[in-house]
Amino acid sequence: MRLLFVEDDARIAEPVTQALSEAGYQVNWVSDGETGLSEARAGHYGVMVLDVMLPGRDGFELARSLRAEGIATPIVFLTARGELSDRVAGLDLGGDAYLVKPFELAELLATLRAVVRRGEQASSAKFSFAEGRGSIDSRTRQVWWKGEEINLTAREYAMLETLVLTPGRWFSREELLDRVWGPDFYGEARIVDVYISYLRRKFDAEVIQSARGRGYSIL
Repeated sequence: MRLLFVEDDARIAEPVTQALSEAGYQVNWVSDGETGLSEARAGHYGVMVLDVMLPGRDGFELARSLRAEGIATPIVFLTARGELSDRVAGLDLGGDAYLVKPFELAELLATLRAVVRRGEQASSAKFSFAEGRGSIDSRTRQVWWKGEEINLTAREYAMLETLVLTPGRWFSREELLDRVWGPDFYGEARIVDVYISYLRRKFDAEVIQSARGRGYSIL
């Protein structure tokens, strides 16, 4: 599993990186918050370990930015700041665990195993579309587009989820009507077209494809 480690103190980072590598992680160690943010955006990491006191952008700011962009990779904070208010702030910002320095390597490894397990369980409810530009969480019914959360009505969300969960599959108006409005709906099937137009206004228009005789599909 790839792990992003953001820590500016080499005396801590070097032995921790070695221990993580020996435990089977593919570690990318960087030493400042700005580089950490760039790496987190560009790389596909299974977990991140962030120091709080970092040059340029601290760990809390880094976590806030990542969560605002819909990046849900589990985060473990490492810090000398052990006050209750700091721990609460870190967890409220989207952190999954908070270890106070000095810590034992065995404790860090156990914490990583725990947050990775939770992340794997939660990730099963998250689905991306449009080559990763968009994502949905089917548990919370949240939707993100290009890093920003998008508000959808219940019908809009139901239609989007139907398309996203089976990418590349074509749905006729009648199928979408049955899945979104239910079999007891006896209105005009063209209502499907109306809601497709609503979704296209909130995403790039070409994301939802249409074809005569086939219906609608999503990239």
